[in-house]
Amino acid sequence: MTITRIDLVEIRLPLLTPFETSVGRTTERRIILVRVEDDREIEGWGECVAEELPLYSEEWTGSAWPALETILAPMAAGADPERIRHLFEPIRGNRMAKAAIESAAWDLRARQGGVPLWELLGGIDREIPCGVSIGLQDSTEALLANIERELAAGYQRIKIKIKPGRDLDLIAAVRDRFPDVPLMADANSAYRLSDAPLLRKLDAFKLTMIEQPLAHDDIVDHAKLQQQIETPICLDESIRHVRDAQHAIQLGACRVINIKMGRVGGHAMAREIEDLCRGKSIPVWCGGMLESGIGRAHNIALSTLPGFTLPGDVSASARYWDEDIIDPPVTVSAQGTIRPSSLPGIGYRVKRDRIDQLAVRRATID
Repeated sequence: MTITRIDLVEIRLPLLTPFETSVGRTTERRIILVRVEDDREIEGWGECVAEELPLYSEEWTGSAWPALETILAPMAAGADPERIRHLFEPIRGNRMAKAAIESAAWDLRARQGGVPLWELLGGIDREIPCGVSIGLQDSTEALLANIERELAAGYQRIKIKIKPGRDLDLIAAVRDRFPDVPLMADANSAYRLSDAPLLRKLDAFKLTMIEQPLAHDDIVDHAKLQQQIETPICLDESIRHVRDAQHAIQLGACRVINIKMGRVGGHAMAREIEDLCRGKSIPVWCGGMLESGIGRAHNIALSTLPGFTLPGDVSASARYWDEDIIDPPVTVSAQGTIRPSSLPGIGYRVKRDRIDQLAVRRATID
């Protein structure tokens, strides 16, 4: 495979409704898309999932663009997807920017071979279970109404965002209305180990897990917290490399791991983490970063790997966008599942005209 051209384009894609977590409120996504092309003009697409500000991680849209344009894209010419990861190793951090190019190269390789991306990655599941992530709402009643709609749409798991002051009463209200629904809480690093007595009270609600309750780069305190609570801890931000997963499992810092392809630097590293967790009987699931259809398609492919046994955040395009940038948009069945496409690559047609309408910045690296 020879990559002869890399196109970068930044788009502005407004959300249908604001999405709020413990660290901020998002109303519009600034998304960097990566298109790679070979000497036969076969293309592959990837998406940088970095956020608008460095709140989830140190990386953000403003830092990812120069990293892609001046460093990573020139390094990727002519490289195999597996090789790209090793080429990028001398460059520290910038995992989301790396993943954007690496995932585009995987899409290209799959299209060159005429096979679906999920099959090339080693996926086996022809139908993946889906959950939803619901941000902080203006009121408890608004949250309950939102959950009601998502359950009626078939979603198999509900994740709600929490933060200090909006936690116990919120979860109690959800459990009172929906006593049997698989429910998890995502704290986005809003708590400290000293909050263990409060977090222990969540055990009464039989959550499937609490996601990243402590610091975004911590493993040790999570291990101490897991010893004090019954609710399984799921690590998200802390897991950036397979070594992090190894250390977290060894220390007993979690019982579940959320794998986000962008957070760990691409499909190759995501597969390593999945393989490790499967061997250690640690269930994994695919988290979301408010991706457009391109990033969502990559998440679908990743979620077909055998270790992804829990419903992920891969949900329908219509939950987020008035019009997505892929055709057809991602849809979820009445049973809360998605069937990966049998078409080559990511399995969706990229709507170039829609991208042109949304574009605010471009660059080409030949």
